[in-house]
Amino acid sequence: QVHLVESGGGLVQPGGSLRLSCAASGRTFGTDTMAWFRQAPGNEREFVAGITWSGRITFYADSVRGRFTISRDNAKNTVYLQMNSLKVEDTAVYYCAVDSAGSTLRFESVYDYWGQGTQVTVSS
Repeated sequence: QVHLVESGGGLVQPGGSLRLSCAASGRTFGTDTMAWFRQAPGNEREFVAGITWSGRITFYADSVRGRFTISRDNAKNTVYLQMNSLKVEDTAVYYCAVDSAGSTLRFESVYDYWGQGTQVTVSS
């Protein structure tokens, strides 16, 4: 079992920045991909960014590419999401997830473990 805890959410003005963190504890696989998803009110949960175990491969949704950066520190079992140039439409609950098979897929169904989420609100 893997337990994920997100932090770093909050209220920020448009154009501002936030850095989210997700700390993993419990069993790790040495191959897992970690990712961020988000869900805005009234919308389905959507993929935001992912990173493979080695960190060599990162992949992003088109809506955030160039503004968000995903990274990980395996020694700390932590994945980060640096969010710059935030827009009102980035407002959502952000979830961390683990794919123990280590794929680069963006579908919710391949992710085995999920955190509880952290709220990000972009508003003036």
